Amino acid sequence: MGTNQSDGLLKKKINRRQLLKLAGAGTVGVVIGATGLNTVASSLGYSVVEDDLTASNKVLFYGNHQSGVATSVQKHIYFASLSTVVTSKEELKELFQMWTPLAVKMMNGEEIADRTTNTYVPAEDTGEAVGLSASNLTITFGVGSTLFEKPELGLANLKPEELKVLPHFPKDQLDENYSNGDLCIQACADDPQVAFHSIRNLIRAASGKVTLKWAQAGFNSIPMIKNKKQTPRNLFAFKDGTGNPDVTNANEMNEVVWVQSGDSVPWMTGGTYLVARKIQMHLETWDRTALGDQEATFGRHRDSGAPLGKTGEFEDMELNRTDSNGKPVVPITSHVHLAKQVKDRMLRRSFSYSSGMDPKTGVFDAGLLFISFQKHPKQFINIQNSLGRVDKLNEYITHRGSAIFACFPGIEKGSFIGESLFKA
Repeated sequence: MGTNQSDGLLKKKINRRQLLKLAGAGTVGVVIGATGLNTVASSLGYSVVEDDLTASNKVLFYGNHQSGVATSVQKHIYFASLSTVVTSKEELKELFQMWTPLAVKMMNGEEIADRTTNTYVPAEDTGEAVGLSASNLTITFGVGSTLFEKPELGLANLKPEELKVLPHFPKDQLDENYSNGDLCIQACADDPQVAFHSIRNLIRAASGKVTLKWAQAGFNSIPMIKNKKQTPRNLFAFKDGTGNPDVTNANEMNEVVWVQSGDSVPWMTGGTYLVARKIQMHLETWDRTALGDQEATFGRHRDSGAPLGKTGEFEDMELNRTDSNGKPVVPITSHVHLAKQVKDRMLRRSFSYSSGMDPKTGVFDAGLLFISFQKHPKQFINIQNSLGRVDKLNEYITHRGSAIFACFPGIEKGSFIGESLFKA
């Protein structure tokens, strides 16, 4: 192959089918090494894919912050924690560069590649989302503390000091099979197949670079009143997310969620920290508990979501209120009372899950995929420590999985996921 022909190939985008033809003719076979076709594709480069503003049910990919954080909560999630098997910082960078246009396309409601008519090769897109809309899909990427501990990647000096494996909290019974990870991808959509499709295709495209460590699907049912979304309920039937910051208020989000300049390492400015906890709910025990005891456990009325003794969901808790006998209206061991003992806040974006039956006990394997976003992990840690051993809710739940990830700031058009890290 002459030098001019090689240079020409490297300057234009080609698809997998074209690459196979060329490789079969010996044209680019020399480029294909042990890492396979994905490395060739990243060597050839990728064109910039833009947000399709005409797509229905579309969330923007590009912006100051990643989508899937301040975005209005969707009905479904597929959360994946990944282990990396890349051997260099450059190879990790190529991975995120390769993922970027794929993520934009799927958030546009498009297939990740043109459909092939060649039945002798696998299709590049797995196809299960064909005919479905973008379904308000958001794809959010983060990195775990273990990624920075891999010497072959040379990232140790870029690790945020606050990015550490979460401490062991009272009542934790963690399963490493549902904890931690080098990378995470959070896919949320109003269609479960759209969410799953995005994770499936990103991992498939990264074959030889990542492996799936753990994953969890989840769901929400979101009531609508006068075309306005209401607070969703968890499987205990209580509203989850009442005390969240206003995602439309920039000042409030900067105070609670988005990392500001000087808060962390420079590459995290505009990003956030994601905490994921898989919490099993002991539904059978809960279902045998009187409604009054359930409400005393949370500190709120079940149906309205209002603080005990009040009628409005968003009324102030006024924790110092007492009844005619001098007892606190909101019990001091209730979940809400303990959580509000600290000043810290966070943005909760949780989903219920149901994974069949626990084969050891014969009960539902169901609960909450708790997800929160905060500008510093200490916000979650302080609240969780305040709940401690005395939280009455502990009688009905067990924490099974735990992870924390640093989510990159937003991506500008022409840039790629995590560029700030690789430029640092």
